[in-house]
Amino acid sequence: MRATIKFGRIAGVAVGAHWSVLGVVLLLVVGLSAQLPVSFPGYSVGEYVLAAAVASVLFVLSLLAHEMAHAVTAKRNGIEVVDITLWLLGGVARLRGEARTPGADFRIAVVGPATSLAVGGVFGVLVWLAWGIGIGLLGIAVLMYLAGLNVLLAVFNLIPAAPLDGGRILRAAVWAWRGDRLMAAVWSARAGRVFGLLVIGVGLVLVWNDVIGLWWVVLGLFVVTMAGAEEQQAQTGAALGGLRVRDVMTAQPDTVRADRTVADFLHEVAFVRRHSAFPVLDDRGQLQGMITLNRLTAVPVARRATTALRDVACPSAEVPSAQPEEPLSALLSRMDGCADGRALVFGDDHLVGIVSPSDISRAVTLHGLGVHLDAGGADLTRTTPEDHR
Repeated sequence: MRATIKFGRIAGVAVGAHWSVLGVVLLLVVGLSAQLPVSFPGYSVGEYVLAAAVASVLFVLSLLAHEMAHAVTAKRNGIEVVDITLWLLGGVARLRGEARTPGADFRIAVVGPATSLAVGGVFGVLVWLAWGIGIGLLGIAVLMYLAGLNVLLAVFNLIPAAPLDGGRILRAAVWAWRGDRLMAAVWSARAGRVFGLLVIGVGLVLVWNDVIGLWWVVLGLFVVTMAGAEEQQAQTGAALGGLRVRDVMTAQPDTVRADRTVADFLHEVAFVRRHSAFPVLDDRGQLQGMITLNRLTAVPVARRATTALRDVACPSAEVPSAQPEEPLSALLSRMDGCADGRALVFGDDHLVGIVSPSDISRAVTLHGLGVHLDAGGADLTRTTPEDHR
């Protein structure tokens, strides 16, 4: 999930929102605007809409507090946090790496629901204070709603099923019990799939009488999809065993100059070298990003002769990176985004390799065949001097 609206950095973590978060705000505003007049009559339409809008914004900030708690705890446990993105069904904190111990895994997972409970408690205290100082019933209603919603968020997230926080807690517990993180991840993911199917079933029953059933179905589908992806990732990680990034990377990848035009690149580089992804360097040899053939499809034919690769490359900040000695399984979750599933490998701050989906697939296949994989990816290449000019 990539942010389409970027808010900046909080505690060193990039924070943004996907456009779908507007759906949460709109849903809450519409729902509360219709519900508040029934429960608390006597106010104007504008006051109800304003109260609903304030409640919606504060709830989104509550979601941000939940995810920030995950991010800060992860950083304290030695895990780099890529960013936080708020979206339709909550928020996602993307981590670069995995917890090294069951205890760290537990702390990172449990702090989210704990924060939501704390936020709910704060709003509960504010309700009590509001009664004491005589704030109007509409304001008290907003505070009560936020208190209850945050407590509900905490309880829901404690359900022991991936990708919920409770699934992470279950993973940490099984990991501590059995000593196998990958097996624990599979158990958590399977619990998530079962839970998601149950939610879908409830939604299908409710949908006959209430449109809210559709939201249950959507939520269940999301849980099943995410849990299935986590199980597949865990099984792939198990298949990769103790392999390091250096064992599968393509060493010394072909690179291209940032000032090359798209037309020149297609005719003189892409057709000849037959790769689908190339790191883009400036005239000093500094990384500017990654160009893939998929990204070039967005460049109109008439503009190819005047468009430089730097203008269409995936920015270097968004290209997944890794260290040669890093466990390959830890890299899998980061191989997404605009680099089309590729990651660049750096040793001593110098580009030393690239990892592609074909490298991963080859490693899994060879591992399944019982073949030892020597260092070197699926396509060993060499950089030409011309491309470093």
